[in-house]
Amino acid sequence: MKKLIYFLILLICSHLSQAHVGSSGVQMQAQAGPYKVLVSIQPPDVIPGTARISVFVESGNASHIKARPIYLRSGDKGAPSPDELLKVPGQSGQFAGDIWLMESGSSSAQIVIDGEQGKGELIVPVMAMSTAQREMPQGLGIGLSILGVILLLLMITTIGASVSDGLLPSGQVLSSTQKRKRYINMGIATVLCSLILYGGSSWWNSWAADYKQYIYKSVKGSSKIITENDQRVFQLTIDTTDWESERRGSMLSTLIPDHGKLMHAFLIRTPGLDAFAHIHPERKDSTTFEAYLPKLPAGKYLMYADIVRYSGFAESIVDTVDIPEQDSKVTDLKTTAEEDTYVVTDPIYAPGKVAMAEDVVICGKPGTKTVFKDGSYAVWEGKPNQALEAGKPYQLNFEVFNPDGSPCIPEPYLGMTGHVAVVRSDGSVYIHLHPTGSFPMAAEKIFKNRLADTTKLMKRPTPGIFKDSVDRYLAGLKAMSVLQREEFLMTEMGMYETSGAGMTTMEHGNRISFPYAFPKDGTYRIFLQIKRNEKVLTGVFDVKVKDSTTL
Repeated sequence: MKKLIYFLILLICSHLSQAHVGSSGVQMQAQAGPYKVLVSIQPPDVIPGTARISVFVESGNASHIKARPIYLRSGDKGAPSPDELLKVPGQSGQFAGDIWLMESGSSSAQIVIDGEQGKGELIVPVMAMSTAQREMPQGLGIGLSILGVILLLLMITTIGASVSDGLLPSGQVLSSTQKRKRYINMGIATVLCSLILYGGSSWWNSWAADYKQYIYKSVKGSSKIITENDQRVFQLTIDTTDWESERRGSMLSTLIPDHGKLMHAFLIRTPGLDAFAHIHPERKDSTTFEAYLPKLPAGKYLMYADIVRYSGFAESIVDTVDIPEQDSKVTDLKTTAEEDTYVVTDPIYAPGKVAMAEDVVICGKPGTKTVFKDGSYAVWEGKPNQALEAGKPYQLNFEVFNPDGSPCIPEPYLGMTGHVAVVRSDGSVYIHLHPTGSFPMAAEKIFKNRLADTTKLMKRPTPGIFKDSVDRYLAGLKAMSVLQREEFLMTEMGMYETSGAGMTTMEHGNRISFPYAFPKDGTYRIFLQIKRNEKVLTGVFDVKVKDSTTL
């Protein structure tokens, strides 16, 4: 009965993204004990609902894989028993199955692998919320209405017959009194059934209105450029107008850093996507974040700002902002963070048409190279003229080389060997990727700790104390040298061991992989960021993605 109810709920709801724009699925590349795996999870669009899990075992021989949800609030003690993932016929090393997610918000999937090499385990953060409603299909509505009318008539006539024809001896006809009794009871049954239908309809409408009121709504913010001592400053103010009705509470006081930053903001000039900046605004008050702008050219920009809640739930704030020209008299531009960077490239629909300058790079495509501004370059593995398939998990593999063609091992950049921002040409899809996957590293750490914690129920932190401790943490990071900060972040995120063992969960060579599944067809621009000689470098690639039905 429960599954039937959940199925009916699924029929009236559809999918929208919340954590990243247009990309709801989660991809994770990790080492689960002796097994190297690529995990892809498609969360449900309503809660309760089923999440679809696919596990690709890239190294090792797995025989059984099980999965179960782990919720932040209830942890290991409140988690259900695991479900078996089945082998996909004809696909070596691939397993797939479903798990039920019964709680909305930030949760995770615990995956346990058993095989010839022993056991392995990993935690994959999953963010799932009810996001939309859709109307019942017209044909189904008409069919159910006809069935309902038939059932109503049968109920009324059955009640009428039970006090008349049903009591009549064989061979006799109804008297006028019995007929009157039948009509009276049928009338009473009609009134009672109508009241029941009205009550059920009112309950359903009330439930639907409540569901619609608390459906997930993305965080909204207003961005603008202000001038401070002749320098352009990016300012983002988060809109908290309806937060009381949306039950967001004091969420902004319980934000956590991801990769050592409280906010990652990406500015991309539209319509050509030919100018890009990755900056890290700092919190000025509870709703305002600011950062000095790099030397971006003027124009209208798409703005995506990523934040992470204490629960590990990641959200993207979307806006557009008009950036004016920088005063040419100002030559010494200030920066908010050492990692802030920008690049100018050719428009997405006019390849090669850009005036060369110090901060200009030419866009490439799969199978070709993009040269960074210091002469080093990156090659995206693949075939230049082959479109990728929408919805299919890929490893976006890049190899980095020094100017002389020798392999280049990138330096850590915010605790990672590289970062990628993926944007669709119309801005409808955006995501910030890392070599580990399409989730915030802060979320993975939270759920690993939660799994080890024996506390039955996790309480929400005290906002004021939590905010102060986060501010002290950020101040401590800022006081470190670049090398100290990078080593600290990599150790904190489990990427590095101070004992001398080096990288543990992420390969460290000149090849960098980013797992991702493009959600829909279209033209996409990929901004690849690495660090070399203590400088953040940005390369640009374009790729076409086609719907699987047209390939």
